[in-house]
Amino acid sequence: MNRSATASGLSAGRKDFFYWQSISTRWGDNDIYGHVNNAVYFTYIDSVVNQFLIENRLIDIQNGDLIGLVVSSQCQFFAPLNYPGQVDCGLRVDRIGNSSVTYSVGLFATDNNEAVAIGGFTHVYVKRDDRRPCALPDGLRSALEKLVWVKGC
Repeated sequence: MNRSATASGLSAGRKDFFYWQSISTRWGDNDIYGHVNNAVYFTYIDSVVNQFLIENRLIDIQNGDLIGLVVSSQCQFFAPLNYPGQVDCGLRVDRIGNSSVTYSVGLFATDNNEAVAIGGFTHVYVKRDDRRPCALPDGLRSALEKLVWVKGC
């Protein structure tokens, strides 16, 4: 296991993530140093979370009454990604509150069982019209509970 991931207390194994999506790195993702720029990792993370929500019809991004606003985000980097390449992105839920959800996404180079980065964010779910927090609907809560990760398991 990646020593950096272990020392930080983060789990870095594929077994700790429950929904998967593969993303191709793009030519424009690379920076002057020849690796995927750190800011791009956040676009991968955002895409995976939203793809899960859309695929499972948990949000309607165009017309739904409920929207998720990102209130915090973070990412820890352990190894670089490069173009060309594939990134296997695993999603889990670290915490479900009354109106908020904290997601983590493990980013893995293809055929590698150690995360190159683990990042995520917290969504606070609000009503589209007034932007006031609201309780998670039962269907959303139920779907997210299937992705909850219990540390150490």
